[in-house]
Amino acid sequence: MKFILSILFLCIVNSSAEVPQGAEKLIKAYPDKISHYKDNKLFFKDGSSMIYDDGKQKNEEELLDNPDIEDQFKFKFNYTTPGTNDAGRIRNETFFKKIYGNSKEEVAKKLIEIIWCPKLVNQKIKVTTVNDVDKAILKISNELDQHPNLKPYLSNIGGTFNWRKIAGTNRLSTHSFGMTIDINTKFSNYWQWDCKCTNENAKLKYKNKIPQQIVDIFKKNGFIWGGNWYHYDTMHFEYRPELL
Repeated sequence: MKFILSILFLCIVNSSAEVPQGAEKLIKAYPDKISHYKDNKLFFKDGSSMIYDDGKQKNEEELLDNPDIEDQFKFKFNYTTPGTNDAGRIRNETFFKKIYGNSKEEVAKKLIEIIWCPKLVNQKIKVTTVNDVDKAILKISNELDQHPNLKPYLSNIGGTFNWRKIAGTNRLSTHSFGMTIDINTKFSNYWQWDCKCTNENAKLKYKNKIPQQIVDIFKKNGFIWGGNWYHYDTMHFEYRPELL
């Protein structure tokens, strides 16, 4: 009996050891959508699955245009060193469609309207209810609403849900899924605006005017900041708890 239990224990340990760290993070971050990992596949609650690692080596362009799920963890997201890499910009579009909706209509069915910073701004915005993103946005809104000094940055929200492609690419923007918010564009820097180009290989000089206080409040609620990227987008915050 002890021998059998020992074998079972070893099987469990080995099985656990075979689960990549990235897959474990995704299972933890999206428990209502992802069930488990097995044999290089990520399984979803609806019974479908996706290949986790396609085994292909990719250059920077291929990582952006044709990533697998594993590639999404290519770079480590580090809030303390903005402008150093593009952790978070590598996104498998099929994966996000599985999580939030496969079309504009599917995503729209899961949206809810909330009031952004009711005291300071009082602006209506639409965000997804998937993964309780709406609740996270409300927490952020309520906390930011206590800081009148931040009002200029929080007013005239640049956008939330908008099913569209990223400018200059064929890649779907995460705004398409209702889990992304752009704050006031007037105080924001975006690499394409600054270089007046869409060339991913352009040499960029990092710029930012967004206060760290805003960044920190988003971060503790599961949002990464586009101002951390080499291809910076300082107005941009998206719900990616698996990267934090």
